[in-house]
Amino acid sequence: MDERKVRKAVALVYEANSAAPRITGQGEGFVADAILAKAKEFGIPTRTEPELVEFLMQLKLNELVPPKLYAAVAEVLAWAYEVDGKTAPNPNNVVIDR
Repeated sequence: MDERKVRKAVALVYEANSAAPRITGQGEGFVADAILAKAKEFGIPTRTEPELVEFLMQLKLNELVPPKLYAAVAEVLAWAYEVDGKTAPNPNNVVIDR
């Protein structure tokens, strides 16, 4: 039996006037691959965080990240800014996958 996990990806954006980061894309399999390809095309950093993706996949598109996930998402956004903050067109965007 094939035990490989299906790729999943979640795209987030944090806007200055928003209360929290927002889910801007999510999907599995081919959709996840497309999200990751678009992130690469636009220079948006991606990070592999399997546990966080599982929680974020339970949210709906355009939903704000709940307070219980703030610390984990803040860590990823801080990483994204550190990695590409000075060169990325939108350093407040990030894609997380597993």
